[in-house]
This record gives sequence, structure tokens and C-alpha cells, in this order.
Amino acid sequence: MRKVSERLVSRRRKRGGVHEPLYGTWAADFMLKQDAGKFMLGKYLSDNKIPRKQSRRLGMAVAGNTPTANFLTKTGKMQSAGSRLCRIAREAPGESTDGLAAETHGHIKSAGCEGMAMTVTAAHHSIWRHLYDSMHAAQKPKIKLKFVSLDKESNISTLWRREEFLRICSKEDMEEKA
Repeated sequence: MRKVSERLVSRRRKRGGVHEPLYGTWAADFMLKQDAGKFMLGKYLSDNKIPRKQSRRLGMAVAGNTPTANFLTKTGKMQSAGSRLCRIAREAPGESTDGLAAETHGHIKSAGCEGMAMTVTAAHHSIWRHLYDSMHAAQKPKIKLKFVSLDKESNISTLWRREEFLRICSKEDMEEKA
């Protein structure tokens, strides 16, 4: 255990300091320690002396889950199951907070959550750009396929506003053939 800690500290020093985590977060550093992090976590979680409430909370933290308003309402800890993020997003411009969607993990992680819509959409676009770049890099030179709308989603009407598609045929001709 001591040797593992010494190795991590020496790696941090090489990277520029011991005050920054090596793997992005201190929790990741702990969990990625060889023969230490996961073993100690498992030992703690299986210890019968640890109250169930504490081990459950730690398990949720490690899994990246947090209690949602929907869950907290069922347990009597909150009055409303409505999404707290949607409420904040609606209150900012002064809109009504009536009819909020239930705050579940699925709701929070979707673009349907008004408070998370920009973040989820940005993550979607980031993943799409990475996928596009990977496919483009792997594409063989003889293949002339290309994506026509990288930055945003398009439909036939918006695509045919672009000159390069009008040179192929008119929108009406295309619709007629389809």
C-alpha cells in the first residue's frame, strides 16, 4: 500500500505537482490504486458494522447516482416530485412552474429537462463530432460519401435551400421522384 502511494506521488511530481489528482479526480486516484481502492471500498461496503444508510449513500456516490425529487417524494423527504432543474429554468425568465415533469434519472439525462437541455445537447454534439471525425479519418480515399450536415440536424426542406443541392435537381423534382 505504501509503495503504491509513493508511486502515485512520484507520478504527480513529474506532472507538475502533488496538489493535483493524477487521474482527474481524487476519487479516481483512490479507486485506480492497484490492490487498494476497489478492495478497500468492497471491504467497507461489506462491513456489517457500517450502518446500511452510509454504505447505500457511498454506493450511490460511486455509481454516480443522486436521489431524485421523484424518489425523495416517495420517501417523504420532499413535497413535490417536479424537476428542480426545470423549476429553476422556468423561474429565471418568470414563467409559470405549473406542470413540471417528474424528476427521474431519465428526465435529468435527457434534453426534455429544461434545465439540462443545453448541456445534454452539447454532449450529443460533442459525441457526434468525435464520431464524425473518427469515421472521416478511417474513410478510404476512393469513397466519396460525405455527411451533409455536421453542425445541425437537417431535413429535405432545409437541405434544398443550399446551392449544392439545387445544382443536383430542384426540390420539386426530388419530391416527385421520391
